[in-house]
Amino acid sequence: MNDTATGTQSANAQTGEIVIEPVTDKRGRAAFVDLGRRFAAQVPHSVPQMRSEQIELVTPGKNPFFGHADVQLFIAYRAGEPVGRISAHIDHLALDVPAEQGLGPGTGMFGYFDADDEAVAGALLDRAESWLRDKGMTRVLGPISMSVWEEPGLLVRGQDHSPMLMMGHHPEHYAGYITGHGYEPAKRLYTYDLDITQSYPPLVQRIVKSGERNPRIRVRPVDLDQYQREIAIILEILNDAWSDNWGFVPLTDAEVKHTGKKLRPLIHPQLNRIAELDGEPVAFMMTLPDVNDLFARTGGKLFPFGWLTTLRWLRTPRGAGMRVPLMGVRKRLHNSRLASQLAFMMISEIRTHAAGEFESKRAEIGWILENNQGMVAIADTLNSSINREYLIYQKSL
Repeated sequence: MNDTATGTQSANAQTGEIVIEPVTDKRGRAAFVDLGRRFAAQVPHSVPQMRSEQIELVTPGKNPFFGHADVQLFIAYRAGEPVGRISAHIDHLALDVPAEQGLGPGTGMFGYFDADDEAVAGALLDRAESWLRDKGMTRVLGPISMSVWEEPGLLVRGQDHSPMLMMGHHPEHYAGYITGHGYEPAKRLYTYDLDITQSYPPLVQRIVKSGERNPRIRVRPVDLDQYQREIAIILEILNDAWSDNWGFVPLTDAEVKHTGKKLRPLIHPQLNRIAELDGEPVAFMMTLPDVNDLFARTGGKLFPFGWLTTLRWLRTPRGAGMRVPLMGVRKRLHNSRLASQLAFMMISEIRTHAAGEFESKRAEIGWILENNQGMVAIADTLNSSINREYLIYQKSL
């Protein structure tokens, strides 16, 4: 921050005026992340994340999201002290999405939203909206931090337990800050909690056995010796399977490569499956051990001793919860009996390994869009229950 800005803040300290400053450099990005960490530490059941990873997410050249987006970070100050933060961003790939899928021309976004009180929240939202409006946006969605593939939505139900990896965790009063500023719900996202120590219902068992007798179907583990190929297959299916979903933005080649590299330490062949039909990959299910179990013990730190704990945990994360963040079946098979059969076959195989050699007791499926009837039906058939609800809000500019 320059001397002029600092002087302005000192003058404003007497009146309590809120000053919003744009983040423009490496030091500012670190301050932005550290402020978010301060807010997170105040929320019950939150889990500290790795600071280096959080800084990477907001750094151009480190996060490939910046390759197709304009991003501005802001920090709010009162009496010279940081009291809130927000991002405003425009995903240029999202501008090309049909409007009926929730995005489209004129749609900007806000994210990384934290505020000490309602006045700070209002000032931050005003600043983000002004930035978006100046760039020609006519509508804003949020919070989405920053890509829809990262942490979409505000947690509005489920604050009574810790989140799993790659899911946001927010205090209840943030919803009032956002709706009080003229926002209304645009879409609900759910996660489902599943007890994997219990046998699946007879209907699911019959569907799985029927699929196992079908010579056209092969469900196989991910081959780590061909890891990059496997990740490319999974994410190609994902882009096809999710292409009609609300809020869908295709992953770029750079994002596919980046995601594969980041997920590699968490990928265990026993927990990740690709389903083939007549030799063609047509479906996948990705399951990740909940690294938040580890971060809760290490405080999200690798040093001085966290790296030993981390290496042991990554090798065999026994007892960890499991999260299913991604699952997909090629679009041409949607609404067919085969789609649900492939899904249940992958789920059944992964559950056996998760509950067996990994000694896991629970899994979380999602997020799932409220109107994704196929995935909601699968979750209901498995006797899982909604444990967390997120809201994405919208407002005309």
